[in-house]
Amino acid sequence: MPPAVAQPTDQGVTAGSQFYEVRTYDLGDNGDAASVDDYLANALLPALNRLGIETVGAFAPNAEDETGANAIFVVIPYDSPNQIASVRDSLANDAQYQAAAKDYLDRGPQNSPYKRIRSELLSSMACWPQLKVADGSLENSERVYELRLYESANERIGDLKVEMFDNGEVPIFLDCGITPIFVGQCVLGPQMPNLTYLTLYPSESARQDAWKAFRVHPDWKVLSKNPKYAGTVSRIDKFVLSPKPYSQM
Repeated sequence: MPPAVAQPTDQGVTAGSQFYEVRTYDLGDNGDAASVDDYLANALLPALNRLGIETVGAFAPNAEDETGANAIFVVIPYDSPNQIASVRDSLANDAQYQAAAKDYLDRGPQNSPYKRIRSELLSSMACWPQLKVADGSLENSERVYELRLYESANERIGDLKVEMFDNGEVPIFLDCGITPIFVGQCVLGPQMPNLTYLTLYPSESARQDAWKAFRVHPDWKVLSKNPKYAGTVSRIDKFVLSPKPYSQM
């Protein structure tokens, strides 16, 4: 069973209670995925954990992904945007992190392990105000994730898509077996305005079945036909992902 939706009023949990950095290590044609994996698994994630950031996700496109992306996706939750700068400063002064990251950080401009790093910062939404990892999900080696980014044509329309999620889209997800990890509205990033979310499935077949159920769900048929929400999405980026062995999501 998927976890129940946390209500925005539960213990003061509201939209904006958390922020999420979705960091993409674009490996390009000559990237060194093993080097990035070693850095993430043995330097960055342990350092973030020591700073109290306990649930950091790391993913890569799997065989079902159709984007052609050669990338590693990292999701870092924060309590506030201010924490991003404090984490950066803490890493610079963390001797354990610096030692573990030395090989990665010592690589020069002709030997970078990635082409570029891109990040977007999201603010949590009322429909799913805090990141949740379903109990027992990490023990399932067959689990599959989807990272979806919904672009909108302008800020007003983007806010309408947020409203559409807050007014009923997530309960339909849950009813169909689509389990959110996080749902967020973009605060900063290269594809604004947008709404981005990460969802979890027990297996690839479960993912396909869940979206089939979603498309024919009677509540979705009603919500999607509401003229107020017509044209709220101008582009969708969809990545089908598998977790890295060291992922905490």
